[in-house]
Amino acid sequence: MRVLLVEDDAALADGIARALRAEHFAVDVATDGEDGGHLGSTETYDAIVLDLGLPKRDGLSVLAEWRREGRTAPVLILTARDAWSEKVQGFKAGADDYLTKPFRVEELVMRLRALVRRAAGHAASVITCGALAFDAQTGQFELDGLPLKLTAFEWRVLSALILRREVVVERLDLLERVYEGDADVDSNSLEVIIGRLRRKIGADRIETVRGRGYRLTAGAA
Repeated sequence: MRVLLVEDDAALADGIARALRAEHFAVDVATDGEDGGHLGSTETYDAIVLDLGLPKRDGLSVLAEWRREGRTAPVLILTARDAWSEKVQGFKAGADDYLTKPFRVEELVMRLRALVRRAAGHAASVITCGALAFDAQTGQFELDGLPLKLTAFEWRVLSALILRREVVVERLDLLERVYEGDADVDSNSLEVIIGRLRRKIGADRIETVRGRGYRLTAGAA
């Protein structure tokens, strides 16, 4: 999962980014409305955390522009403003959730996971595909009831696949969700990650669809 964080408080942005990366999210950070607006318009994100009081462009105008462009990534507004009228303005502009400063980072993580899960069309927090289960609220994978130990890259790929189980996920789509914007990506890196996942969950559970990408299936009966 890849998240855009638009926050002008450098210390807060750094703390949030470190907490999200510790939970295996890929995080791009922008510190003003212009850069944040550009990234949200040109890159692919599973969710966006957006402050309202930003330099150069305010968060509400950035959000409204994304929605006019047809950008559908769920947006969580993060702000010190707690007046009801401002919350209404945020939701009218296209926000999906709202968190008022100060807050606990653990709550932010849980809310982001819920937004990503619902955006993928899953009402229940636990998503299964055969013997593989993903608790989207805690971020934990299990295979045959036992916890799976995954690297951050493996977790990002497998979460993207299970959120769209039995559907082909394009190779470029996976790459965009695995790496942060400034990452130096090797052309074969995705195949290496897929290979490691197959060794951990079973080769028959991840199908290669030639010329397109990969599909997570229930595997052999």
